[in-house]
Parts: sequence; structure tokens; C-alpha cells
Amino acid sequence: MKTRTKIWLTKNGKSLIGEGKAALLKSIDEEKSLNKACKKINISYKRAWLMLKKIEESAGQPIVISVRGGSKQGTFLTDYAKEILAEYDARKKITHETIDDKTFWEGAGLVITARNQIAGKIVDIELGDVISKLKISTEPSVVTSVITTEAVKKLNIKKDDHVFAIIKSTEVMIAKK
Repeated sequence: MKTRTKIWLTKNGKSLIGEGKAALLKSIDEEKSLNKACKKINISYKRAWLMLKKIEESAGQPIVISVRGGSKQGTFLTDYAKEILAEYDARKKITHETIDDKTFWEGAGLVITARNQIAGKIVDIELGDVISKLKISTEPSVVTSVITTEAVKKLNIKKDDHVFAIIKSTEVMIAKK
């Protein structure tokens, strides 16, 4: 099983670009031709123009410049379109690196949407050299989590701290409130 994400950039509550529009902008930037870009990503010329118009409506400014005739003819991205594309790529990269990083949630500043998180209170800590055991009262039960001693220190976890036990099928992670 794999995790998949979709990224959209919005402006004033309106969708600016997502995967399809980003692919179109990248293809235009590479090909310097809307027609060639359409062929490359296998969409119709009309669909591409509609996508560009939608981006321009949301952005409130031009996204492409078309130059006709001469040796410098073609379709080119505006500086703003290049900024949007760079921002999209950066956010997509960060999101995928985060999701693919198996240790990310251990050090994250608790922004998580997992449905399987349980609020509790630390009732006992057994610190080891490398691994520590935490007991969390979750009323009416006590959950035990084995995490690195480094994580306990990094989160500054102490007895009576309020935490979230984040349950995965193979482990219980800890996040401090």
C-alpha cells in the first residue's frame, strides 16, 4: 500500500494550479510552444487554453505570453507563472518528502490529522540508554509506548505531561501538547 497526496495552490480561495495545470505550465516552459506542449502531455489545444484562462482568472494576471512571427516566436511563461510553478514544485517536494520520511512524525511539531490519536497523561517513564518506555493513562486504559530516549529528551517529556498517543499498526508514537 502507498500513500498518495494531491497538492493545489489557491489564491483568495480559488484553485490556482494542481497537478494537471502544473504539468501544462512545465511543458509550455520546456517546449516554448502551446501546440507542442499539448502533444507532449496529451491534451487538446482547446483544453489547454481553457486551463490557462482559468489560471489567469484565479491569478488575476497573465500566465503566458504568445509571440507570433520571427525567430523568437512561441508561447512563454510570465515571471509570475514561473513563480507559481516554483512554489507548486517546492510544496509538492516538501509534502512528498514528509510523507515518505518514516521518522518525520517523531520530530514534527504536532500537526497531524491521524484519526487514531488518543489524548493521555504520562504516568511513568523508564529511561534507557537508547530506548525508553512511556506509560500513558488514556482513561480507562494505560498505553505503553517504546520510543527512543533521544525523542523523549527532544520532546522534553516528563511525568504528568499531557500527550497524544498516535497509534499505527506497528507502533505507538508520542506527541506533546
